[in-house]
Amino acid sequence: MDRTEFLASLLAGGVAGMCVDLTLFPLDTMKTRLQSPQGFYKAGGFCGIYAGVPSAALGSFPNAALFFVTYEYTKSVLGSCVSTNKAPLIHMLAASLGEVVACLVRVPSEVVKQRAQACPSLGTYKVFVDTIRHEGILGLYRGYGSTVKREAVWSWKQNHVVDSWQAAVCGAFAGAFAAAVTTPLDVAKTRIMLAKADSTTATGKVLPVLCSIWKTQGISGLFSGIVPRVTWISLGGFLFLGTYDKVHKVLQ
Repeated sequence: MDRTEFLASLLAGGVAGMCVDLTLFPLDTMKTRLQSPQGFYKAGGFCGIYAGVPSAALGSFPNAALFFVTYEYTKSVLGSCVSTNKAPLIHMLAASLGEVVACLVRVPSEVVKQRAQACPSLGTYKVFVDTIRHEGILGLYRGYGSTVKREAVWSWKQNHVVDSWQAAVCGAFAGAFAAAVTTPLDVAKTRIMLAKADSTTATGKVLPVLCSIWKTQGISGLFSGIVPRVTWISLGGFLFLGTYDKVHKVLQ
């Protein structure tokens, strides 16, 4: 990857991420509150729907930029030494590695954001300080494993260059399907991030959390927040890939 391609991927990914996270933030807040153990209204209901937005704003650009830079770089390196018929595998590996790297920024931002969303009276800064004080730096990375599992996606190769609107439509449909299927993992991730530091859920083991939700709330608990999640991610996929593709082409 040359310098121009690197900068284009960095800026396009960052701009696209910020557009999505800030525009659709209220949907994300509603999803978090629906998934919280105390329930939607006790977690704030429709009040303070922008609680936690500073954390999302600070983490959005570097998170998206890291993903796309890693994705494009990995794809470039693997593409030069692997036969073209392995292209789908290259995309999958590049996207997975991109998520692992991006989550180094995404998870701390998500932890602070979701705790502020579930308890809007505290405020983002106080949530951050309390997390560091009581749990240390590792507290900011609670739910890292579940987040990576949720975010890992399969990327398919197309044999022709697509327009920005085509990339946006593909992103919307792919995002909606992925959002619906991975909702239980997202619920588990939310519960892990919101759990008290000394609880069993806070250990970050996804399967026990899913089993506990199943036993206490059934299938509805595993898919809580699915409507705002699917709406948020499908619209987000449209905005993200469309914006990224357009900005990337302009910068090149």
